[in-house]
Amino acid sequence: MMNNELQTLIEKTSDEVFGKPFLHIARYNSRLRTTGGRYMLADHSIEINPLVLKVHGMKELVGVIKHELCHYHLHIEGRGYKHRDADFRKLLKETSSPRFCLPLTSSKQKSLSFYIYKCTSCELEYQRRRRMDIKKYRCGRCAGSIKELPISQ
Repeated sequence: MMNNELQTLIEKTSDEVFGKPFLHIARYNSRLRTTGGRYMLADHSIEINPLVLKVHGMKELVGVIKHELCHYHLHIEGRGYKHRDADFRKLLKETSSPRFCLPLTSSKQKSLSFYIYKCTSCELEYQRRRRMDIKKYRCGRCAGSIKELPISQ
């Protein structure tokens, strides 16, 4: 979907759901990482993360658009447009708009690799997420020298 198709979709959604026109610019912004979209106060434009459509489909995209249009119309009218405002929450309910966007990235934690070090004297093992300079540090138990063990996967 291109920016002009997004513009048309937002204008159509604004007319059908809110009964008011959307008179400003709508565009995709692929630099958005943690949010589905945002309403720009300065120029009244709406930016949408293209991952919303790619990951979750058209239904979620329309939900994000309705959410951003709530900000837009309330701000234009001079009413409470922020997430914590009663006007905003009321309009979200009236238009069946989502309060939050579904996550755009997988929430699975990456498998963390550890560096394993071993004391040459007492053979105490150390597990570290960050690499350490073995010339700089000694064993905390016996003050022996430390060697790095190969990472096994």
